[in-house]
Amino acid sequence: MEMELSWPMKLRIAAAVAAGVVLIGFAAWPLTAPPEPFGVVSLLTGAITHGEAITLATLAFVTGFIAYFLSWPYGREIGILAVPAGLAIWAVRSGSMTDLVRVNATLAQRQVLFQGLKWEPLFWLGIVAAGFGGVLIGQQLREKPELYKNQQESNPKSNKYLSIIFALVGSVLIAQFCIRVFAQDVKMFDPRLGSIVAQLAVGQIVFAVLVSFGIAAFVVKKFLNAGYIWPITASALVTAFIIITYIHEGVLRYLVEYQPVVFFSNAVVSILPVQMVAFGTLGSIAGYWLAVRYDYWHQHA
Repeated sequence: MEMELSWPMKLRIAAAVAAGVVLIGFAAWPLTAPPEPFGVVSLLTGAITHGEAITLATLAFVTGFIAYFLSWPYGREIGILAVPAGLAIWAVRSGSMTDLVRVNATLAQRQVLFQGLKWEPLFWLGIVAAGFGGVLIGQQLREKPELYKNQQESNPKSNKYLSIIFALVGSVLIAQFCIRVFAQDVKMFDPRLGSIVAQLAVGQIVFAVLVSFGIAAFVVKKFLNAGYIWPITASALVTAFIIITYIHEGVLRYLVEYQPVVFFSNAVVSILPVQMVAFGTLGSIAGYWLAVRYDYWHQHA
């Protein structure tokens, strides 16, 4: 993709993103809307049935397909933005993790809750993947631009799998560390846990997740020449990593018995799966193209 975009191209990019906002963010909202006002967008609330999940995946596919043609000839690079842009609308409209924890007051309920939350991001990643599938089908209907071919990753086969592992693991570690740095809200000293963090505001979540995955994608592109697919995949793994690492039975028992529901042992825990995947995907794509732009600038400066 050219480093400087013309205004017509910028408008087509905006149109592709708008397609996701309209088709996913608003038109598909009834598929996942919580039954109560300010409820949480989550599989664990029971608001999304199997049929609605299939409908949502189909709509995501159609959205990606439409976005590809709206942003052609750079549909492959831009069309993938449509679905996460729509999910971002849900992520902002949703209630918070505190709302979810509040209705799961006992230790047993909290354990079940976090076991479910551990793998829920994979569902949202699947919706993003369905949108990318629509982009790929659209690409098959038109000749691939030579410019895109020239930008394909060129890692030798002998290093391919090792690079993937490093990119995926590195993205998880970088993103979760950066989120904990950037996601700053009310923080209190705790004699057992060291510190506890209050529920993050939506603005804090948007900023922290976008920037953190942007940094992760920039780093893996710059040093591993890896695409944005791995940081995007990592957005579905950070929640599981944090829960496995920090949310064991002793911590949950202590929080249930001694701390208000608004406090968490880790800032990342207060981010819903849909928020992590939506903003993580957008941040990953932005970070990747910033790295491409940086390399271009470095070579031509």
